Amino acid sequence: MDIRRTLLIKDTIDFEGSLPATTSVTRIAACAVIANPLAGAAVDDLSALVPYGAELGEKLIKEALSLLKRPVTSYGKGAIVGTSGDIEHAAAIIHPRMGKPMRDAIGGGQAIIPSNVKIGSAGASIDVPLGHKDDVWSFDEIDTMTIMVSGAPRPDEIVVVVAVADGGRPRPRVSKAGAVPAKSNQ
Repeated sequence: MDIRRTLLIKDTIDFEGSLPATTSVTRIAACAVIANPLAGAAVDDLSALVPYGAELGEKLIKEALSLLKRPVTSYGKGAIVGTSGDIEHAAAIIHPRMGKPMRDAIGGGQAIIPSNVKIGSAGASIDVPLGHKDDVWSFDEIDTMTIMVSGAPRPDEIVVVVAVADGGRPRPRVSKAGAVPAKSNQ
């Protein structure tokens, strides 16, 4: 696997909607820009890409965790395939094997890892969904982190993203029952 670039993004939110966050939230995205060996090829056999998921999952989660000071509460993953690729190229990387090294590194993770994939040109952004690591129905952690890697993906590349956060939305006020008051940050 050829990695052209690695990018780490740290986003800490202390205020939301002009009010202090209930709890400060830090979100980290670790991104790798990789060569797509199947770009431009009309093939049904995607097995060459499947091992990339485990390798990238292990590498990117370690890099993300190096910037996150508190334990992981939520996680997500995503990929942008360059225009000479196929949407299934991203699926082959992030679905079969990426989750295990992510879960191993954070010490658990009972819930599915939300994901998103798309085709895009250089500079395209992707909304990486975040969800609670153990409870898919925990509404406070349902969030999104928008990621863009300048100049990537080139037509024959894939941008692969692993995202983690140490909290949910900064001022959660919605539950299954509907709107609820914000928790005090005192």
